[in-house]
Amino acid sequence: MNEMAQPSAAGPHGFQWFLTDEELASRPTIYAPDLFAGKRFLITGGGTGMGRAMTFLLARLGARVMIAGRREEVLADAQEAVKRLTGRHVDYFSMSIRDPEQVDALLDRVFGEWGGLDTLVNNAGGQFPQDAIEFSRKGWNSVIDLNLNGTWWMMQGAAQRWRDRDEAGNVISIVAHVGRGMPQAAHTCAARAGVIYLSRTVATEWAPLNIRVNCIAPGAIASEGLSKYPEHATARFRNVNPQRRMGNGWDIAEGVAYLSSDAGNFITGEVLTIDGGMQMWGTVWPAGVPEHFNVV
Repeated sequence: MNEMAQPSAAGPHGFQWFLTDEELASRPTIYAPDLFAGKRFLITGGGTGMGRAMTFLLARLGARVMIAGRREEVLADAQEAVKRLTGRHVDYFSMSIRDPEQVDALLDRVFGEWGGLDTLVNNAGGQFPQDAIEFSRKGWNSVIDLNLNGTWWMMQGAAQRWRDRDEAGNVISIVAHVGRGMPQAAHTCAARAGVIYLSRTVATEWAPLNIRVNCIAPGAIASEGLSKYPEHATARFRNVNPQRRMGNGWDIAEGVAYLSSDAGNFITGEVLTIDGGMQMWGTVWPAGVPEHFNVV
C-alpha cells in the first residue's frame, strides 16, 4: 500500500493533512525529468494544496510554470520553496478568477511574455460544507461564481487566444466527485457538474482548433484545506473508499502530468477520476453524517 507521507502539519485523529515542500521536491515520479522541457503551464490556485503539488512536479519535469491566486504571499512562498528545494523558477500573478478583467490581464501576460501557453490547469475553487436547505443566496452565488464562472472565464479566454494564434491548447479542470452527488456540498456539485459538461461540450466544439479539454475528479485528498472541516467529519475520510486511505496532492499532480503529456494526446472530453474507488463505495459528508444515515 502507498503510505501517506509525513507532511508538515498534522490534523486531528492522528493523520496528516498535506505533504511537505521537502517531500514535494523529492517524491519519486515515473516521469522523465525533461518531460515538459520547453512547455508552458498556467495553474490557478497553484500556491496551496493540490495546486502546490502540481507546481512542484511540473517544475521538476522541466516546465515553465505560472501560478495564480488571490493571496500574493502564498504565491510568493510557493515560488521561493520551489527555487530553494529544486533550483527551478516559477512565476506568479496575483488575481481573482471571478473577475473577467483580471483573467484577461493574467492571460495577456502569459501569452505576451511567454509567446504562448501549452496547458491551462483550472485548479482554483472553494466551497463550505452546509446542508443545502440552509444556503444563503450570497453563499450560493459565491460558490457558483468561483467554481463555475471563474473556471469558464479562464477556459474561454485561453481558447480564444489559442484560436487567434492558430496554436494547439490543453485545458485540465480540477472538479469534484459529483457523479452520485455530494451531501452538504450541493452548491459545488452544481458548479462542478457545470464545468464537467461545459468541458465535454467544448471538447467537441474546440477539437477543430486542436484544443483538448478534460477534467480530473479527486476523491478524499489530504490537504490543508480539510482543516476547516469539523473533526468528527474528517475523522472518517479515510474510510470513504475501498482502499481505506486518503489520497494526496501528488496523486492529482501526476494525473495532470499524464493528461498533459503525449500519452494523453488522444484524450478529450473525459473525466479522470482519482478517488481510490470512492465512486463505487462510500460518501463524503464534509459536515458530518446525520443521525438518520449513521447506522450500523
